[in-house]
Amino acid sequence: MSGENNRKKFVVQRHQASHLHYDFRMQIENVLKSWAIPKGPSMNPQEKRLAVAVEDHPLSYINFEGIIPEGEYGAGVVLVWDRGTYKPIGEESIEKQYKKGRMKFNLEGEKLKGGFVLIQTKIGGKNKNWLFIKEKDRYALKKIF
Repeated sequence: MSGENNRKKFVVQRHQASHLHYDFRMQIENVLKSWAIPKGPSMNPQEKRLAVAVEDHPLSYINFEGIIPEGEYGAGVVLVWDRGTYKPIGEESIEKQYKKGRMKFNLEGEKLKGGFVLIQTKIGGKNKNWLFIKEKDRYALKKIF
């Protein structure tokens, strides 16, 4: 299951709503699975970033930039912060990994590159909390600031 056909799209949108956060969205099946990352993604493997699952978005949302009007869900300014493609790591499809609550993938974005993991903090039930973690690789930040 390797090769270009296995590559799917991702986007990170900087979202200035009631609070600034970053929305990480990745193409899984025919939708963009989405997580709000309050502090934004990190390239430091020692920083585990909270990623709260939010509703799926249509694939067409991958290029969205603009202003969501006051009174609508997510009201505020949305800008594309990063975009690119990803490929699952390992033999299992990203769909199977998602259902198990642990996904490993390589990102090829303009800013985010290399291996990442998204891990659901508690499997089962309606838990929406995941952790977004950079893998230790050549793209990882070497210094802790």
